[in-house]
Amino acid sequence: MNTSIGSLPALAWRTCRFEELTPRELQFIYMARQQVFVVEQACAYLDADGHDEAAWHIAAWAAGHGTPLAYARLIRPGVKYAEPSMGRVLTTEPARRLGLGRELVRRVIRHCAEVYPGQRLRISAQSRLERFYETLGFDIVGTPYLEDGIPHTEMLQRVVTA
Repeated sequence: MNTSIGSLPALAWRTCRFEELTPRELQFIYMARQQVFVVEQACAYLDADGHDEAAWHIAAWAAGHGTPLAYARLIRPGVKYAEPSMGRVLTTEPARRLGLGRELVRRVIRHCAEVYPGQRLRISAQSRLERFYETLGFDIVGTPYLEDGIPHTEMLQRVVTA
């Protein structure tokens, strides 16, 4: 599905399993994740953690941009948590402050309801983003903790969406 956001060109949203990603898409996804989580946040950690194969990959692509403008993965239940979980949520620099992150999370929530009906989504959110996720229907369910040197908070979707 193509949409426009702010001054960005039309976005092509793609939701697929790991084995459906092309090698080029996977390369660009890894490049975006490394740029945001390793370079921008100055955090060294193992990004390719073995969970990508157990995940749906949701990304917004636009002509003229090699890496996705927004990306997240939805990991099946029983891999990280008993519930399905969302992670590696990002928007790249050209797409920030345009509402694309909010649209991305809404798409992940909808997809989760489709493929894992009746299950709530769990996340390990950077603590600075608690309010953002609360506005999207998540509640804090634990105490803050450090993950890779960055404060995080476990959050759970408030209600199951249909």
